[in-house]
Amino acid sequence: MTNANLHGFSASRLARIVPALAEKYVATGAIPGALLMVWRGGALVHLDMAGHIDLARGQSVREDAIYRIYSMTKPITSVALLMLLEEGKIALDDPVGRFIPGFAGLGVHAGGGEPFSTTARPMLVIDLLRHTSGLTYGFHNRTPVDAAYRQLNIGAADTDGGLAAMMAQLETLPLEFSPGELWNYSVATDVAGYLVELLSGMTLGDFFRSRIFLPLNMHDTGFFVSAEKLDRFATCYQAQGGRLVVQDDARASTFAVPPRLESGGGGLVGTAGDYMRFCRMLLNGGCLDSAQLLSPKTVALMTMNHLPGGRQMTQMMPATGLFDETGYSGVGFGLGVSVTVDLPATRLPGSVGEFAWGGAASTAFFVDPKEDMAVVFMTQVLGAPERVRLRRDLRTLVYGAMTESFA
Repeated sequence: MTNANLHGFSASRLARIVPALAEKYVATGAIPGALLMVWRGGALVHLDMAGHIDLARGQSVREDAIYRIYSMTKPITSVALLMLLEEGKIALDDPVGRFIPGFAGLGVHAGGGEPFSTTARPMLVIDLLRHTSGLTYGFHNRTPVDAAYRQLNIGAADTDGGLAAMMAQLETLPLEFSPGELWNYSVATDVAGYLVELLSGMTLGDFFRSRIFLPLNMHDTGFFVSAEKLDRFATCYQAQGGRLVVQDDARASTFAVPPRLESGGGGLVGTAGDYMRFCRMLLNGGCLDSAQLLSPKTVALMTMNHLPGGRQMTQMMPATGLFDETGYSGVGFGLGVSVTVDLPATRLPGSVGEFAWGGAASTAFFVDPKEDMAVVFMTQVLGAPERVRLRRDLRTLVYGAMTESFA
């Protein structure tokens, strides 16, 4: 579907995007399928799809397919916490230990014979949202702290006691660095999700549903897929030895039942259409239709670079290397989203102020306020070595379809 006559796009150039991605990634077996939505100037100007949501069953990609969005959950959790910030229940400069006492005075891993040392300063709420908290993920496979996360299975969906139990686990572990010193992708957004629970008196799922999903008409987004929707749920694949193997069969998925731990860092599933409504809310300054989730000033705060000294992510990453969702320079980090701060450094078309993020199963979105545009891309494959390249190609093709800049 293309409606590109009045919105600064070439219809023929838009129409070539998904076929180009399909030839390069679907036909070669790098991804099972692709779905692309482009919104600009108040209209859905492009919707296209190719490939499958289930290869073995021959199920083609469909507009209402449900995907594991993994870390695209993080911006939603960040919005939830910012909603409570607007209500005066929390501030970005508040120490996390004020709300979670066990986080007060957490030590930093010192190496050698001593596992802890004193932190330079307390972990602040802003550190959770911009990933400067000193927390980590077990999958980084870099340090003894990462190994401890793996040993305790930190953040597992079947964790008895949910987010509260996860916080108790984290209280027993050292930080990787003193808060504010580095940018390290981590479980920090799960901690932010726990703060949402504490401050609202609701489970994270209930807060999402009542305060975000229902107001935005995101009816297919949640922490699990109900039985009547499983036929729309995409199977998730793993890139392995140059081929795709089933990682999570949609018909026998762990996402078919409610999780014990509702992960604000990566637990949601949803459709491209639902996520586009979330993007449109941000693009429109916190409001969509009659639902005002945030003020325009809060959205502006969320989507500016908050890294200390205005630095870029690549200038704050640990020296030992890091998994990340962007893969290029010129990008800072806001409150739950990456932010383009130096366009020439990215070596990509786009705009300063564009914000974005992606998920582990190769999903992605980006929003360009200067061009009044939001883009959502869905597929379902973990461990794809082409993931960063795919996202770069997506941006290049979308911006290459423009005939008029609104900036």
